Amino acid sequence: MSTVKYICLLLLSGLCLGSCKVGRFVYYNFADIKDYRKFPSRTIEKSGTPYLYPAAAAGKAPKALHIDGHDYPFEKYLEDNQTVAFLVIQNDTIQYEKYFRGYDAASIVPSFSVAKSITSILIGCAIDDQLIASIEEPVTNYIPELKQNGFDKVTIAHLLQMTSGLKYNEGYTNPFGDVATFYYGRNLRRAIRKMKLKTDPGLQFEYASGNTQLLGLVLERALKTRTVSAYAGEKLWRPLGMEYDASWSLDRKKNGLEKTFCCVNARARDFAKIGRLYLNKGNWNGRQIVSASWVEQSVRNDDTQNGSAWYYQYQWWMPSDRGDFLARGILGQYIYVYPEKNLVIVRLGKNKGKANWPQLLSSLGQNY
Repeated sequence: MSTVKYICLLLLSGLCLGSCKVGRFVYYNFADIKDYRKFPSRTIEKSGTPYLYPAAAAGKAPKALHIDGHDYPFEKYLEDNQTVAFLVIQNDTIQYEKYFRGYDAASIVPSFSVAKSITSILIGCAIDDQLIASIEEPVTNYIPELKQNGFDKVTIAHLLQMTSGLKYNEGYTNPFGDVATFYYGRNLRRAIRKMKLKTDPGLQFEYASGNTQLLGLVLERALKTRTVSAYAGEKLWRPLGMEYDASWSLDRKKNGLEKTFCCVNARARDFAKIGRLYLNKGNWNGRQIVSASWVEQSVRNDDTQNGSAWYYQYQWWMPSDRGDFLARGILGQYIYVYPEKNLVIVRLGKNKGKANWPQLLSSLGQNY
């Protein structure tokens, strides 16, 4: 071994030993569909009376996809682009359900940033429950330790809209960056105390996962004696008749904080029920789980508030101006909803493949 290579190896070893975060980043390299196995977690208990979607006797799915002037067989396209689950529900009936690469209906898939949309729902529930007074509250009402970092003017609304002006590196390949700290680090509360602003809030939209993790700590502080996972079970998993237990990954086992920016681990059919809840404006079979006004504000095209982008509201994405919306995760996890067609589509994958899934899902929705 050359002297240069030996020195580089020593430096890398020292960094890995000196930082658990860097060591885990080097070892795991990048986010993976099996990541739910890597981290401690809290269980979100399923419903005792699960809601089961009926399956259509003769479901409908496109035989081919027309993309960039080419036709592709539908199922082959899904499989070639690293899909592990694809579920189409229209009029509360499963029209298409297919699993690939050894996955099935009981397979756990991490949500990645789909968890941001789930966190948003729980913030809405906490406002309904009067645990949080208003989205116009400064975040320092719940995280006072951020006053010294200039967060007095940052509101919960700014976090929801990702217009907080947060200084946060969203780079996914930097072992020393903020994403590595939040994803692989073992003390989110300490990392949050160190957060800074780079601009005044309310000026412009900039996607930064740190906003959602701040929402997670706001929620934890508002809940006081309950965990975020317990609240998710109380407000979503059991009322929505989830078929399976889920889990929410934590930064550490003892007194851990949920990684609210990324890491709900669940099954395709249960993810679909999150879509059904918002399809019905927060109502689940006659019970209002989260207020209709919250849902409407969350998924409408609006670039007039707090410097927000028209295509992103309250941690949800709008792929078009037709009223459809979606939750999405970095490896191609999607909950797509198109109210006009009474349609929910769930796509889960090992990665995105070469597909533009938001565009494809929006096109499928329009033509279903």
